[in-house]
Amino acid sequence: MNNYDAQHIQVLKELEAVRKLPSMYIGSTSVEGLHHLVYEIVDNSIDEALAGYCSRIEVCIEEEGFIRVEDNGRGIPVSEHPIEKVSALEVVMTRLHAGGKFDKGTYKVSGGLHGVGAAVVNALSEWCEVSVHREGKEHFQRYNRGIPAEEVKVIGETSITGTHFRFLPDRKIFKEEVNFSYDVLSNRLRELAFLNKGIEISLIDKRIGRNQSRTFKFEGGIKYFVRHLNKNKTPLHEEPIWFETFREGVTVEAAVQYNDSYNETLFSFVNNINTREGGTHLTGFRSALTRTINDFLKSSKHSKKIDDTLSGDDVREGLTCVLSVKVPKPQFEGQTKSKLGNSEVKGLVEKVVSENFISWFEEHPKVVDSILEKAVTAAQARAAARRARDLTRRKGFLEGGGLPGKLADCADRDPSNCEIYIVEGESAGGSAKMGRNRKFQAILPMFGKTINVEKARLDKVLGNEKMQPIIQALGASVGNEFDVSKLRYHKIIIMADADVDGSHIRTLLLTFFFRYMQPALDNGHVFLAMPPLFKLSSGKKIAYAYDEGEKDAVLSEWDGSKQINIQRYKGLGEMNPDQLWETTMDPSTRSIKQVKLEDFVVADEMFTTLMGEEVPPRKKFIEDNALSVAQLDV
Repeated sequence: MNNYDAQHIQVLKELEAVRKLPSMYIGSTSVEGLHHLVYEIVDNSIDEALAGYCSRIEVCIEEEGFIRVEDNGRGIPVSEHPIEKVSALEVVMTRLHAGGKFDKGTYKVSGGLHGVGAAVVNALSEWCEVSVHREGKEHFQRYNRGIPAEEVKVIGETSITGTHFRFLPDRKIFKEEVNFSYDVLSNRLRELAFLNKGIEISLIDKRIGRNQSRTFKFEGGIKYFVRHLNKNKTPLHEEPIWFETFREGVTVEAAVQYNDSYNETLFSFVNNINTREGGTHLTGFRSALTRTINDFLKSSKHSKKIDDTLSGDDVREGLTCVLSVKVPKPQFEGQTKSKLGNSEVKGLVEKVVSENFISWFEEHPKVVDSILEKAVTAAQARAAARRARDLTRRKGFLEGGGLPGKLADCADRDPSNCEIYIVEGESAGGSAKMGRNRKFQAILPMFGKTINVEKARLDKVLGNEKMQPIIQALGASVGNEFDVSKLRYHKIIIMADADVDGSHIRTLLLTFFFRYMQPALDNGHVFLAMPPLFKLSSGKKIAYAYDEGEKDAVLSEWDGSKQINIQRYKGLGEMNPDQLWETTMDPSTRSIKQVKLEDFVVADEMFTTLMGEEVPPRKKFIEDNALSVAQLDV
């Protein structure tokens, strides 16, 4: 519909309380909320693309740190709104729940359903400027903390169409430094380009010293997305299973490719919004996949290998899938839109997925055989895992049923006050036990390297004597049964030597948390201790340096001292309890790094590269990072 003008902008409610309660609209005022501002504006451009009027979007982090977003869509209407009696542009930018998303004829589907995106971004910005290129004229308006600084005015003629946003997030709202991450934005924009085949999305970083840019455009859409996710894995079939079906006003698109790993990677989207908590569309997909594979199992040679039907976990082992649905009237839970609630979508998706899988499976019997073989093997392993769970429960390894003998627990029983150090080595564990604050610090010594969970199923993990004490001490179970609310400590601190073996141990443990206790990472419970590499002393002066740069800085500061002794620590075991407390365990002086999962795709790719079966990707990683990584043991 080309006749998109002021009458299509419907106002539901005045803009209010956004600055007082920003988290209600963007999730948080942390780094996630900061980047959400960009996504809100980009989503509006994507909606224009879905409607067929936009083919190019450009996002730029300008040298001064503000954001510019430009598209070549139709441009926001600028004529007088029939009810509000001001420009429709001003209505969109200053009224909550105002936009073309509520008019059925303007957008068939939309990610920005609530109509709050532009207004919220405006309200949470120190300043915002919008230029609309429309009907041969360039229209402009500036806002200061959501309030128009002037009326919409024509500032020139133009031969293009589109909307250009510029905004600087308000430092009074975002208490942390207003500093956009190029990588975080790049990952989301790449995701959007995969989901909307043929659309060109560019990201430019003009900040001093960073000067970089990328352009994303994928004609293959989510099929290419799945290939990208599996690029460092071994697929069971070369071509992804792909289908796109339009039915009852809903578009269902899916791309599926199995690999030989033991993990499931499944992304679901509704109108380009990443539904991290799933919803009815994902439930329908999973039900259809499980039922279809079980139907094919009945008539296969693999049916006699198991006594029961395959579970959802069995059929999704090694699955990489991107599910994208376009729904005219999506019902999301909350403004951050992490879960779809439309009940009618479940049955529709289930029917569409079943029909397409049956059709594809009938044409590819060899691929179906390999998928069934993997699923049956997974079922057998899961039965072994159940037996291992039963055994570990009897021994008290799961769900706080007991504590490992090597654990030196803390006195406090409030998890929010407690922290546990998982310490490499017997001598370091002994020093940590003597040097700790017994009220809130627990110590779990670990001897030797743990199992590489990237190459092992859950039954092997549960049966591993080095993993059992960790699972038992944390008290929240593991895998699909892991319950983050049951964690006995809200700080899990990995403390290993600052050498090659220590790095390997940290990577092994992080792989375990990523694959089997991911909510602990999502909620920011995992940390890395940063022990010093050097102790410098001169007379009564003592300083610790955590790397060569800090050591050189201390030497420069102490220049002129008579004699400076430099001790390089080969390991944590060389520190006495007082030194370990002062440098690595005292909350007032220690240095610890929080490990938080910002982007699953990047994290999955990294753990697969470093810890997976494929050698070539690991070799390439080492070659590419040889100059920036002094020592690497993978």
